[in-house]
Amino acid sequence: MTAAGPGGAAGRSAAVFRKRRLIVRLLVLPLLAGLVPLLAAPGAAHAATGCSGRPAKTVEFSTGELRVYKSRGLACAVTVAKKPGKRRTMSVTLQARGGHAVTDKGSYTKMAGPVTVNALNRCVRASGAIGKKSASTGWILC
Repeated sequence: MTAAGPGGAAGRSAAVFRKRRLIVRLLVLPLLAGLVPLLAAPGAAHAATGCSGRPAKTVEFSTGELRVYKSRGLACAVTVAKKPGKRRTMSVTLQARGGHAVTDKGSYTKMAGPVTVNALNRCVRASGAIGKKSASTGWILC
């Protein structure tokens, strides 16, 4: 009997293992890297707005836009400036029918919100303002 040395079976199996691992890295990682932009694209839009869910309504006005999103039993709203940069008074308000209004108001450069309310089987209304310009939705998602 001979002991398995560097040229023995143990050495060959380690070399085969390293080659397989290298092949997996060379083939699989580029494929995964190609999928990352596809997987990240929908989330990137939501990350920019701060709300999750599908867009339900967008109302444009001269200084920005009011965006409302719906996901399962929640509604979410943000006010986004058309020209981000300098600090301005911005606000966003969201209310489910029969519930209290939720407001985010302050001095922001890009966006007010997000604000979220429970809206399972309930209508909601939203309003947003940037400076003295504003927009509202009326009752939606009924």
